[in-house]
Amino acid sequence: MNTPKIILASKSPRRQELLRLMDLDFEIVLKEVDESYPDGLTPEEIAVYIAEKKALAFDGDAYNQIVLTADTIVAIDNQILGKPNDAAHAIEMLQTLSGRVHRVVTGVCLTYQGKVNKFYDVSEVFFRPFKDQEIISYVEKYKPFDKAGSYGIQEWIGLVGIQRINGSYTNVVGLPTEKLHQQLLAIQN
Repeated sequence: MNTPKIILASKSPRRQELLRLMDLDFEIVLKEVDESYPDGLTPEEIAVYIAEKKALAFDGDAYNQIVLTADTIVAIDNQILGKPNDAAHAIEMLQTLSGRVHRVVTGVCLTYQGKVNKFYDVSEVFFRPFKDQEIISYVEKYKPFDKAGSYGIQEWIGLVGIQRINGSYTNVVGLPTEKLHQQLLAIQN
């Protein structure tokens, strides 16, 4: 795929690895962005809102490059589980997810030559019940403080605890690569 150079505005090593696996040429450029959002938005609207906010921080700095921004959130019972504040918060989040189904929503924003393309993907994740000691050990060893919902699907807890997923695996990792590929094809037309 012959796309213009991509600026990935994310420090996520998982997103970076996914783009490498897609054979895309990209560079990482980070900008500080306030990730707050207005009350009353759905999880899908929140993820897209924050992704677009991240893209707008570039304000024309990369007109002839594709700016790719994303935001992933975990939602359960109309509650948004962002990144945990500390170990106790991470343990609490994982106890909430234990034995239940939750949704992972990733909002993506692509900007190129003044055009803004926003989309999202949703995956349902089915966790088996966890013993408290499993959760505590996971948090102590993996320190999932940079992950929405306090877990990484590619880590121990994902490997032994996810019974099934409805939707995109890569969306749960942090970037819906299937949809991204289609949008990158379309953005140049």
